[in-house]
Amino acid sequence: MTLSGTFDVVVCGAGPVGLTAAALLAARGVTVAVLEQHSSTSDEPKAISIDDEALRGFQQAGIVDRVLPVVMPGTGTRYYDRHGQELFHARGPESLRLGYPFKNPFAQPDLERVLVRALAETPTVRLSFDTRVVGFDQRPDHVDVHAVTPDGEITIEAAYVLGCDGGRSATRLLQGVAMTGRSYDDVWLVVDTLDDAHTERFAMHHGDPDRPHVIVPGRDGRCRYEFRLFAGEGAPQEQPPFSLIEKLVSRYRTITPAQVERAVNYSFNAVVADEWMIGRSFLLGDAAHMMPPFAGQGLNSGIRDAINLTWKIADVLAGRLAPTVLSSYQRERLPHALATVHMSERLGRWVMTTKPGLARVRDAAVTHALATPAGRAYLEEMRYRPPQRYTDGLVIPESRGPTGVFIGQPVVFDTVDHHFRRLDEVLGPGWALVGVELGDLSWAGTEPVTAALAATTVEIGQNEHLPRTAHRLVLDVDGGLAREFAAYRGSFVLLRPDHVVAASWRSADSAEFAGRVLAWAPRTTTTSSEGVLTHG
Repeated sequence: MTLSGTFDVVVCGAGPVGLTAAALLAARGVTVAVLEQHSSTSDEPKAISIDDEALRGFQQAGIVDRVLPVVMPGTGTRYYDRHGQELFHARGPESLRLGYPFKNPFAQPDLERVLVRALAETPTVRLSFDTRVVGFDQRPDHVDVHAVTPDGEITIEAAYVLGCDGGRSATRLLQGVAMTGRSYDDVWLVVDTLDDAHTERFAMHHGDPDRPHVIVPGRDGRCRYEFRLFAGEGAPQEQPPFSLIEKLVSRYRTITPAQVERAVNYSFNAVVADEWMIGRSFLLGDAAHMMPPFAGQGLNSGIRDAINLTWKIADVLAGRLAPTVLSSYQRERLPHALATVHMSERLGRWVMTTKPGLARVRDAAVTHALATPAGRAYLEEMRYRPPQRYTDGLVIPESRGPTGVFIGQPVVFDTVDHHFRRLDEVLGPGWALVGVELGDLSWAGTEPVTAALAATTVEIGQNEHLPRTAHRLVLDVDGGLAREFAAYRGSFVLLRPDHVVAASWRSADSAEFAGRVLAWAPRTTTTSSEGVLTHG
């Protein structure tokens, strides 16, 4: 596929978010051009932690088996008090609920190389490095993307543009979008080391006010150290001297210059773009939001953006959804991204304080909380992280059960091919209508929804009886399926392609909910004189 001509989507930026978005789009048959101003992927191990939500996204893209070899299954984060004594170990909520460990160390260059190799083998994707985007012309039915390559200027026509081009996003700056928030003066030194003796599968946050620091062991002897710097020790973007690196890591290891893979001083921002959708272009990842690093959520938030947006674009291009639904992207993702930015700020102020008095108060408060079941659960299960639940957008809140929530993927037994498999593998990559302990007669009236959305239909059995149904039946094997759908017994559950509950209803209400769901489609839904819903 040549770079000239027309693509469904142009992705600006070949970092992890842009490459992930391209992979998710390509898995849905969308043609994609990825434009990157640098000559190759990054050699700098910037992000070092990837969540279960992101790994599930790679499963959606059909490439998780290629990603897992560069990921180390993690066991969370251990927090230490001002004296270096362990306070608690935060392992996250229910283990493997989404199919993967909650938090996992990795090296960003490894991930980028895996994604590039996968996309290079995909005929609907064109990767173009040394390509700098210099302008956009928004048209009623497409965007003209202007770029400069070593061979000269080019213009690419795309139905949509995804700006995944980082904190200095050309997609954002060239279209005049501002960011709101604040920048911090704190300077941190980050040093990625080789041949390290650390073998822990968890991150370590040391709340020593004299020198707050973080340690994150990785694969194959890699280890990241991050140290708070003080006045006179370094400025942002300044190359730290080896003597300072040697001094700071000396409490944990001896080190030589050859064992320093990367070292840089940095400061951070807590900002969010004022607009995420500009005509037919969208902002994702650092282009849309930047946050302090203390919760490890920068990259993961960007991948959440890609998971939310890409299926919507694919469904609009396929004619299943109206273009107006794309405005739901910012309405759904902004509240969670903003909450995550604020949580990262609070975590930094609390855990990484340089004030001895505040450190004493923090340690006492944590010790007191750990003495109660609720407090221990709050800390050890990382309930301080904001939950991702949509209350606006492509959800119908007035439903039978909770909407805007993610359904996990427990292992189930598929009675069609008699295999044990993850739920996502049964439901497939698109919409799914799930009947929770319903009989076949209950499905009458759901055809308009399943036809318009090309939805998979599945009946699930949660109890110890085998339902008799002509629909594809999956059975609970370990209680996981029952837990996920406990609130929906006797109801239909409409699952979006990103595994979010869009709506749920009793069979008697199928006509009403079909009308509401079909309002998202590009054509109007009417009621015939016989009271039967039609879609035309």
